[in-house]
This record gives sequence, structure tokens and C-alpha cells, in this order.
Amino acid sequence: MKKQLLCTSAIALGVAAAAPASAAEWNLDWGGFVNTHLAIGDLSGLATTGLDLDGEGLDIHQTGEIIFTPSITLDNGMTFGFQVQMEALNAAGGADGIDEAYITISSDTFGQLDIGAENSAGYKSMVAGPSTTSMFINSPSISAFIPFSAVLPGNFRQAAISSYTEVAGNNDVQRITYYTPSFNGLTVGVSYAPTGATNATTGSFGVDKNVTLSDIFDIGVNYSQSFGTTDVSFGARWGTGDTATAGNSDPETWGVGFQVGFNGISFGASYAENDNGVAAGVGDQEGYSIGIAYDAPGPWTFGLETYFGEYTGTGTGAADEEYEAYQLGASRSLGSGVTWQVHLTYVEADDEGTAGTDLEGTVLGTAINLSF
Repeated sequence: MKKQLLCTSAIALGVAAAAPASAAEWNLDWGGFVNTHLAIGDLSGLATTGLDLDGEGLDIHQTGEIIFTPSITLDNGMTFGFQVQMEALNAAGGADGIDEAYITISSDTFGQLDIGAENSAGYKSMVAGPSTTSMFINSPSISAFIPFSAVLPGNFRQAAISSYTEVAGNNDVQRITYYTPSFNGLTVGVSYAPTGATNATTGSFGVDKNVTLSDIFDIGVNYSQSFGTTDVSFGARWGTGDTATAGNSDPETWGVGFQVGFNGISFGASYAENDNGVAAGVGDQEGYSIGIAYDAPGPWTFGLETYFGEYTGTGTGAADEEYEAYQLGASRSLGSGVTWQVHLTYVEADDEGTAGTDLEGTVLGTAINLSF
């Protein structure tokens, strides 16, 4: 598979080299988003050993990105582009504040080739239940107000808290991804990453693969189609990589999800697992989501979603951990690219392997979201 991906890349680059000079000009697009949240919370529990958590009152959280997407379409129909996502309010993308950065090569007949620091085809192919807020619970987003990561460590991009998974939780690593053209709504994608080390500026030859997850393969399938007044979406993914730890099996992840919409009502669900390959099953995770939304006549959309996750450990010192979350939300369009949202969210996290280590939180929040 690795050789096939490299050959695909070579073919695409060969097409580029053989293409005649183009009189087309670059399209210097850019955009972005900013989400500003205000919430009243009520937290209780022992978030970490020795720390009693008793929080309540008003909190504020912002997240945003400036996204640059310059592109050019040549006379042969091939489009070459570059996407770079710059964190606008924090350094979540690293010391330089860059989140994702990758080039794209695409056409209607070729499909699309992505090269650079980006999520895998499996991650981007997944489908889940609808969400009406930007602080949705099928992700770590709500941890901005309810810090459950103190109870459930090491779960980013993994099934205990989200069905949008990556192999061993790798994120935005340097990889090659190819997506087929859409065949009546069906698209297949495959990815290869040399290592699981987040490294957006240098190559993998500077990474010791003896101590780092490596040779990560992902495949994703997505189907989206409309049948009269009914919209159907389905996604599935599988991925694996080579472990760097002696005695452990190679980590894997897989997931499936769907969403159906008709007459303003959308319903969906998803399920995912991460087998992290640690001896005696430590770190294996699973989780599922269910969501329903109603796009009412006028500017309002209402929704309810849940997520249930579990982290299973059977080795020495390992712990069973559980996560559950519920959210009732509503969103109102105020104009082009401007929405107002409200939500009531409850989260419970429990580290069953450590007595007294659990966390409960209830948040009543509102947000103004700008997308431009």
C-alpha cells in the first residue's frame, strides 16, 4: 500500500511537470472562524489526586482560526492548492500557532491528493449524529468548561470521548492521502504517514521510529446521496500502525456512522473503537454517539445528543474509566456567517481504578459564532 501511495504521488507530480504553461492566475482565498462562548458551570469531584474540584460561576472561552487557501487551476484542468490554518487565539497548533498545513492536487477525473500535516482519510470520512452547537460533545470541545481530561487522560482523537478517531490518537501528522472521485456519492480515501510524531516542519528521518508510532495506514469510505426529500450519509474507517514498544501489538482503530435527514429532522449515530495495542489490553477504548436535530421553520435549529465512552485496562495498575455526556442545544442564524447558540450540557467522568477520582459538571452556555 505504501508503494502504491508513493506511486500515486509520483504520477500526480509527473502530470504537473508535463502540464503546459498556464495563463491562469492564483485565487488567493482566505477565511476563518471565531467562536466565543460564555457559560455558567457547576463542577464537583476529585479531578486529580489531591485536588478537590468545586467550581461554579461564569467562564469565557474563545477559539478561532484564520485559514488561507490559495489555489490555481491549470489549462489541463488540474487544480493545485495550499491550505494553512493559523490559530487565531492560542498556540494549539504548536509554538508557531499553525494547526494544519498541506498542499492539494485535484481534478474531477483524478480525485484529490493531499500532502502535508493533516488528519487521515479515515478521520475525515466518518459520519455521526447531528450537532447544533460548536461546543459539541462528540469531541473534546466541552473540556474547555468541564476538565474531564484530568480524569480521562490520553484520550484525544480516541473512542472514549469521540467517534472521530485516529490510530493511537495521532493528530495532524505529515501524511499522504488520496481520495477517489465521487461515484454517485461514494468516495474512498487512503492515507499513509511515516510516523505518528506531530511534525509540521521537518521530515520523518529526524524521528526515531524505534520509540515512535510509525507506518500508519488509514482507509475511509463515505457515501452521501439524496433520494427525493431524504438525505443519507454513511461513513466507515479503519486504520493501523507499527508499535514502537516491545511486547505490544500494533494499534488499530475502526468506526462506523450514519445520518439520515427528512422533513427538517436529522438523526444519526456512530460507534468507534481504539485498540492501542498495549500489553494485557491497557488503553483499549470504545464509544458511541446518538444525535437528533430539528430544523424548524425560520432561523432556529434544535438538537439533542449523547456520547458514551469506556476505557478498559486489565494490566497491573491499569484502570477502567467511563465517560458520558448529554447536550440539549439550539442555534439561531442571525445572518450570513453569524449564529447564536445556547446549550445545556452534563458530563460525568469516572476513573474506576482510583477510588474517589471522578468528575461531574453541568454547564449552561451561549455562544456567538462567526464564519467568514
